Amino acid sequence: MAEDGMGVAGRVESAAAAMRSLMGREGIAPPKVGMVLGSGLGPFADRLGDPFKVSCTDLPGYPRGGVEGHEGSFVFGTCEGVHVLALRGRLHHYEGHGMDVTALPIRIMGSLGVGAVILTNAAGGVSRRLAPGDFMVISDHLNLSGSNPLIGANLDGFGPRFPDMTDVYTASLRERLKGLAMRRGIRYVEGVYAMCAGPSYETPAEVRLLGIVGADAVGMSTVPEAIAAAHGGMKVIGISCIANMAAGLSGAPLSHGEVLAAAGAAGDAAAGLLRCAVLAAAGHMG
Repeated sequence: MAEDGMGVAGRVESAAAAMRSLMGREGIAPPKVGMVLGSGLGPFADRLGDPFKVSCTDLPGYPRGGVEGHEGSFVFGTCEGVHVLALRGRLHHYEGHGMDVTALPIRIMGSLGVGAVILTNAAGGVSRRLAPGDFMVISDHLNLSGSNPLIGANLDGFGPRFPDMTDVYTASLRERLKGLAMRRGIRYVEGVYAMCAGPSYETPAEVRLLGIVGADAVGMSTVPEAIAAAHGGMKVIGISCIANMAAGLSGAPLSHGEVLAAAGAAGDAAAGLLRCAVLAAAGHMG
């Protein structure tokens, strides 16, 4: 149950109904691919063809977010000829939202017919094979947040009580992405993303532990969205922009401003990889 007493299903139904009404009024084609644009990556929405922005504040039942670098809007548009729906400004667990609430955008996208989602974030590098400015395509995750968006009564209309998480970050989409990126000369690595609850950054001791248990990068988002997508039968591509090295690896203190600056500086390179991701995500529909 969401924090104001309005259930998740009710929130999704209300917001999706408002979006459908708007789509009909404006002649907007149904989106096939959804995108969540993480810290500093929101400007990619400005590169979409025929963009149409909907403020999250105009959607009934949609909670308010308030993190710098997260605008809070849905943007309809096209990318590489594919109709997409991009979210600028996700909801975070550390803002006080329940995990079920942080997954609302994914549920809304699914209700609008989106079959695949691209989840992006700015993350701290844990593995020494990563450096600031690198991109990591997520192959798997570690949910170290202490919670899960599926806790509580199961929403049978969205998915089963005990969903399989073997292939959350869809392997076939990652293979398509690899081929597209290679042909366009775009470099990235694959790795495991760990989610911690935040909002404080991890301590050096915690970062050492993350490396031991198999994490390559760490952040404070993405995992609840990926779980909700898998629960609903949606395909997923996850991409981390490595904004800095995690605590204790560089000797420098961490700041949100540094994260935003690093992600913003990766704009053109990020755009190239995201375009490939859209084509890969659309490919599962033939």
